[in-house]
Formats: sequence, structure tokens, C-alpha cells
Amino acid sequence: MDTLDPKPAPVPPARDHDAAVTTALFVGDIRPLPESGRPSGIDKHPLRAPMRLERDGFVGDHQADLRVHGGPDKAVHLYPSMHLARLAARFPQAAAQLVPGAIGENLSAALDESAVRVGEVWSLGEALLQICQPRNPCWKIDERFGCPGMAAYIVEQRITGWYWRVLRDGVVRPGDVLRRQHADADAPTLRDALELWHTPRADAAAMARLAQVDGIAAHWRHKLEQRIDWLARQR
Repeated sequence: MDTLDPKPAPVPPARDHDAAVTTALFVGDIRPLPESGRPSGIDKHPLRAPMRLERDGFVGDHQADLRVHGGPDKAVHLYPSMHLARLAARFPQAAAQLVPGAIGENLSAALDESAVRVGEVWSLGEALLQICQPRNPCWKIDERFGCPGMAAYIVEQRITGWYWRVLRDGVVRPGDVLRRQHADADAPTLRDALELWHTPRADAAAMARLAQVDGIAAHWRHKLEQRIDWLARQR
């Protein structure tokens, strides 16, 4: 089994308007996966013209299985661009395919899980976004690239990327940048939250603090509360 890479150094508390990040934008249609033929919206292509971003995501973006994809708390997916090189090194047979947009992301930027906090609010064009939960990669990634174990590696290495909810609708244009608007310095980084979530006997008090972060996705909060109850019963 792969071991975790060394944990990055913690980032200083975020300040209002302290970051602006160049971002590539992607949307996609539903297409069959290469082996099973199951429908999927994982393969995205660059956004070429202005597009409206609404509560459930980009107007021109589509998801096949709406039970587990899309919706207000999974409206927009960002995958850190630097992670693609790590995946290509681990799965060289898929290196040529591992380009921005190929792993289902709507946004690709040099911004990773250690540099953002749960609940942060960023602007993109006219829209306002809030980080609400990490991505939970599934088997479709393995089939998309023909690489069994890729989704598990993404989880093990805590290189999942994350989902945003849309706080304010608006038009987004190619070339727009992400700009941090607000972050709670007491909220954990997404990397720290992932570490906590994947620790079998995590600190229940830390989990409770994470569950109360303003803006966290309701589904993830519910899962955290279930884990907290389980930890309490083990005591």
C-alpha cells in the first residue's frame, strides 16, 4: 500500500482579499465510460465563452448520476493542477490523459488542500463560491483512465480536491481568476480536515469543531456527527 507523502507545512491564517489565483474552467457532457459504457460526466472540456454559474453549477455542465454528483453542495469541483503530475508519476500509463479537466474538475488551479480552509469564500467572475467538502473519488476514475487503484491512491494521498457551493449566481468568463474574500482563521485547512476524517480513532472534540464550521456541507456534517457518536460509544 502507498504511504502518505510528508504533510505540508501549515499555512498562515487567511486574510480577506489576500489571494488571487489564475484558474482554468471546464464543463462537460455525459458520455459512456470506455469499458462498462456507463454514462458519466467526468470528461470535461475548456470553457470557451462566458457561462452562467448557478446554484447547481455551470449551466452548460452535466452529471450522469445525480444521486451522488452535482447539487448545491457539489456545484463546482476544483482539482489542484499540481496533483496531475503526481498521478502521472504513479500511473505512467495514463500520463498522456492526465490533463486539466480530465478528472472531472470544473476548475483547475495551483491551489491545494493545504492552502484553503473549510468554509472559505472566494469570488469567480460575478459568482461567489464557498468551500464546503472534499471530493470523494469513485471507481469511475479508475475506469476513465484504465488504472485500477487510482481513486484509492487519491484518497490515500489526500489529493482529492474539493467542492464549492454557489452563494451568489453570476456569469463566469474564461480568464477570470479566483479571489479569496473571506476565511475563518480558526477553521481547519482542507488537508487537516481530510487527515482528521481518515483517522480511524480521531479526536472527537476536533471532529465536533469541524462539524460546526460555517458553510460545511450538510451531508458531510451528518457523517461527522455519526463518527462522533461512534467514538463516544467506543469509550
